[in-house]
Amino acid sequence: MAGDVKPIPEGFHSVTPYLCINGASDAIDFYKKAFDAEELIRIPSPDGTIGHAEIQIGDSRIMLSDESEDMDFRSPPTIGGTPVHIYLYVEDVDRIFGQAIAAGAKELMALEDQFWGDRTGTIVDPFGHRWYLSTHKEDLTEEELNARGTAFGRFVGGQRLRASETPR
Repeated sequence: MAGDVKPIPEGFHSVTPYLCINGASDAIDFYKKAFDAEELIRIPSPDGTIGHAEIQIGDSRIMLSDESEDMDFRSPPTIGGTPVHIYLYVEDVDRIFGQAIAAGAKELMALEDQFWGDRTGTIVDPFGHRWYLSTHKEDLTEEELNARGTAFGRFVGGQRLRASETPR
């Protein structure tokens, strides 16, 4: 039977985020309200926290669990922030953005049409994870993207610039 096992399980993509959350059960409820997530699996730990869970948003799965000191698995509030941001494409970003705010997220960047062809806004969820919520509005060639980025003052030759390097 081992030859019949797929190297990437059914329903997954090559990359799957795994979120550490202080309050994973509440987070699952939030993601259902905010992003229309579907809960697929929940495995409790002996102490009643979530040892492992999986949700589906659109065509992508996200794994998550509560913090675990034994596994050195810490949530953003515990470590003082997160270096990872999740870029979530949705059909109707205006609806989902409003839904996320209503569910308890905080707006970090208002929704706006961006030079790279997406309508995007940024939120932080109640558990400290940052999400770029986006709907793709137009396809651009690399040349168009670089021209717009340069005009915007953020890209030159396909390379993202720090604010101090922005051409004048």
